Amino acid sequence: MAEARTVRVKVPATSANCGPGFDCIGFACTMYNELTLTLSEKEGLEFNITGDGADAIPGDEHNIVWRSARYLLERTRYGSIYKGGIITMNNNVPLSRGLGSSATAIVAGLKAANACIGNEFGRRDLLQMATRIEGHPDNVAPAIFGGFTVSVVYRGRAQTFSFLPKLRLKFVAAVPDFTLSTRAAREVLPEKVSREDAIFNISRASMLIGALMSGNPFYLRQSLYDAIHEPYRCSLIPGMRDVLVAAKRNGAIGATLSGAGPTLMAYVSERDNAAQAVADAMVAAFAKNGVKSKAYILSLDTRGAYATY
Repeated sequence: MAEARTVRVKVPATSANCGPGFDCIGFACTMYNELTLTLSEKEGLEFNITGDGADAIPGDEHNIVWRSARYLLERTRYGSIYKGGIITMNNNVPLSRGLGSSATAIVAGLKAANACIGNEFGRRDLLQMATRIEGHPDNVAPAIFGGFTVSVVYRGRAQTFSFLPKLRLKFVAAVPDFTLSTRAAREVLPEKVSREDAIFNISRASMLIGALMSGNPFYLRQSLYDAIHEPYRCSLIPGMRDVLVAAKRNGAIGATLSGAGPTLMAYVSERDNAAQAVADAMVAAFAKNGVKSKAYILSLDTRGAYATY
């Protein structure tokens, strides 16, 4: 008879794309979802869900945390042993807002199940599983590794380079009071882009990584622009351009759409001490466009998902 174990996991929110890095660049920030998982040999699930979107999250076998945990367990001898469990979720990451809420759930389920069985898989293994479940690595990678991540998928296998920038940054996440599904945000994108737009993004994504690693705010300011997804998603987010401009006018180095949106993310140098002014300006710009929002001043998470016992 296997011993039942209880594991607590903390997973950071993430911001993907970072302007020109569509589906490949992301970072983890200091907003967290918390999960407690107890595996049981008995069939049946018990859920205790609190926080953002608690009423909208399935409390059965369709829950993405449990599906992810099962995905991992079924690749071990424990898949036939543990058939149920108790799951407690405390959600601080807003759902369907472009802050990686689905990635946090997937990574939480994988990380917790792995810890329960003695960590049979390493973080690179968890990355492959999370990418298969999510469909792309841009959010799950920073949730697992922390910091900034650059990911590629080659022959079905994700590879991620993670690093900490030399620039000391604060991030201001302006979160509107409406949701936007990733599917809807992808439907507005064109199937093909021009050579000019492709070059625009390649050059700025390259400069973005160089600026972060060298600690140069001037080049970071030049790199936080996009031509292949943000222009098309503006129509889905009232006031988006006004909010991005307001952030930069009030001290941000730059500002981008976070993931598929609708959250807008400003990058602010710690040295400038402008985060609160940027936050107030972004909320005010949204309000002028008839949108209620809340701004969160965040730091870079450098640890990624972790488990305690």
